[in-house]
Amino acid sequence: MLSRIAESLFWIGRYTERADATARILDVHVERTLADPWIDENAVTTSLLAVMGTTVDPGGGRVGRRELLEKLAYDPVSSSSITGALGAARENARRARETVSSDMWESLNTTWNALASGRWRSASPHRFFSWVRERTAVVSGLVDATMSRDDSWQFFVLGRSLERADMTARLVATRAVGGTGTQWPLLLRSCGAYEAFLRAYQGSSTGAAGEQHAAEFLLLDRLFPRSVVNALNVAESCLVAIDPQQRRVGYAEDARRIIGQARTRLEFQSSEQLLSDLHPQMRAVQEACSAASQAVAERFFPMAGAVSWTAGRS
Repeated sequence: MLSRIAESLFWIGRYTERADATARILDVHVERTLADPWIDENAVTTSLLAVMGTTVDPGGGRVGRRELLEKLAYDPVSSSSITGALGAARENARRARETVSSDMWESLNTTWNALASGRWRSASPHRFFSWVRERTAVVSGLVDATMSRDDSWQFFVLGRSLERADMTARLVATRAVGGTGTQWPLLLRSCGAYEAFLRAYQGSSTGAAGEQHAAEFLLLDRLFPRSVVNALNVAESCLVAIDPQQRRVGYAEDARRIIGQARTRLEFQSSEQLLSDLHPQMRAVQEACSAASQAVAERFFPMAGAVSWTAGRS
């Protein structure tokens, strides 16, 4: 298939997943700051921005909820924000118009028009985040229902899986933000994982044992689709399907090697080790996803320029 089409589908997958996961992370943050009146909102917001790979110039003042939402929810230019990511997904769908289904295009276009109108700025953050999650779920559902399982679908799922691993790692990294940390039940609910977690472990996510089990579930569970290990496994499977050639000796400097190293680094550590060193571990996952994305671009999109996670990403 054309490199241009493959690149567009890869980034549609990444951008829609980024919008969904950013909405989940911000929903956790807003609920946390509203529920705890004693929390240092400036410190927690600044730390969260760092986890998300961006900063805000407070102009000599404090950084609060409004500045955070402007930067990560409503900014139409930055592809690190929900609005910017969905706008970029719509633009990539326009470039690949001959490949994506009419339903998928109309869903992305309708979503972008609703965002561009500005009406969601007046809604409560929770309502906005819920709407974003619903719209991105519609896009993912349409992709799964209307795309043939050929290379087009593989590139979309590859992008979605890399972004999912990255963003779940960022969500878990917020556990260490602000000193006291976000409660694991809140993180599980934000991933839509709470009921699945209860069925898997048949117990609470509070206390030392509960925290260990929750970390295992979000990071290591091979069956839950939003766990880091599951997302990395899916990304690896997509790469095998796209480029099925067999290698007799190891792997070159490619995305499969990077993803495999990141996955095994998580799988062969104990939960205690992961929890004791959570933030650096999640940072390593994010760096691996970024390196794998760059390797995919160099291998399959030779005309694409270097990209970064923050504003200006194409």
